[in-house]
Amino acid sequence: MSIKIGERIPNVRLAKMTADGPAEIGTEEIFAGKKVVLFALPGAYTPTCSKAHLPGYVVHSDALAAKGVDVIACLSVNDAFVMGAWGESQNVGDKVLMLADGSGAFTEALGLTLDLTANHMGVRSQRYALVAEDGVVKHLNVEQGGEFKVSDAETILKLL
Repeated sequence: MSIKIGERIPNVRLAKMTADGPAEIGTEEIFAGKKVVLFALPGAYTPTCSKAHLPGYVVHSDALAAKGVDVIACLSVNDAFVMGAWGESQNVGDKVLMLADGSGAFTEALGLTLDLTANHMGVRSQRYALVAEDGVVKHLNVEQGGEFKVSDAETILKLL
């Protein structure tokens, strides 16, 4: 069962890449007292994720900020090195916080895992986007069956 609107984001440790290497960051640090758009995807460097999902949030980062969004975060069940390198290759800069859920603990806590072992990718995250205010989910858009229709930046902008 996945997290629902009105529920609180669970406290889980994630990782992000810094100039000094991987660093832990807690969800409480990301979400507390802030309006956050978190979008998650099955994998860094994959076609839809690299051609549309992440770039859309980079392009629309100023418009999201104008709607009161404090943090835009991209999450994948990958390690911090991969997420950091992918962010660099996509020219993310400081527009999107690239988060690594290396063990999938956060994704599992949200109930949004996606089993891609048949495709040799292991257990990953479903593709989704959520809006949280002070750690409480206000909107949750989960894609169905490999689609990319409701978790894009343009759709989230319309919700705000």
